[in-house]
Amino acid sequence: MAVQRMDNVGIVVEDLDAAIAFFVELGLELEGRAGIEGPVADRCTGLDGVRCDIAMVRTPDGHSRLELARYRSPAPISAEPRNRPHNILGTHRVMFAVDDIEDTVARLRPHGAELLGGIARFEDSYLLCYLRGPEGIIVGLAEQLR
Repeated sequence: MAVQRMDNVGIVVEDLDAAIAFFVELGLELEGRAGIEGPVADRCTGLDGVRCDIAMVRTPDGHSRLELARYRSPAPISAEPRNRPHNILGTHRVMFAVDDIEDTVARLRPHGAELLGGIARFEDSYLLCYLRGPEGIIVGLAEQLR
């Protein structure tokens, strides 16, 4: 049996509303919100007493989704340092293709986004950058050059 598709990437956050606002400003669409709890949630996560709020946001093409989760119980565990560098094992980033990288960065700054370096040009193919969003999430942006 082969993988059919990647369904979503899950990100645990403290401020669900701020995370939703950030990703909606980026251009994702809020698919829905729900409260999750009970035996299925416990079994699936390997935790006891799971109570969390989730929001699903999807890319405009409908092919990719992020599941944003705020745990009410058990209490979330902070991963320190909060603003980890890009080369920490097991963490990386989520990359999005955008049509105007400078405009996108400008729109995300009021939502707490900060560039990790600058906007870089890769040959004559792409403009690329990494920025840190809410909860320390590293987001990559790529603008394909025509």
